[in-house]
Amino acid sequence: HRSSRNCLFFLSPITSVYIFTTMPEWKNGLCSCFGNIPVCCLTYFVPCYVFGKTAEKNGDDCMKCGLVSLVPLANIYYMAKMRESIREKKGIEGSFGNDCLMSCFCGLCALTQEAREIEADLPGIPEIQRS
Repeated sequence: HRSSRNCLFFLSPITSVYIFTTMPEWKNGLCSCFGNIPVCCLTYFVPCYVFGKTAEKNGDDCMKCGLVSLVPLANIYYMAKMRESIREKKGIEGSFGNDCLMSCFCGLCALTQEAREIEADLPGIPEIQRS
């Protein structure tokens, strides 16, 4: 019995059985920021707050992450580490290099996606269900 990234192998002396599985994906796409307009706006205007609250929901310190989000270069690293942590907890496929690129070039969209993924507790902002 061995497993690889997307395939589970059961080996026996007689046969091998392959069962293909899929890795979970993000609940919301990177560019689906407008699925929840209040979170999108809050992320655009006060990303340090959203980053801190998302980090807190992910098990990190809200104040530390909120403040480090204001420090150039350190903010990209910490955002990528948080994205990596969320991915690993949810079993989402990806790499730290990709997380760094997302944090650097699509930072606000990535932050919105992460906040919605772990349903960060943002006061007064309910998740809006779109159909």
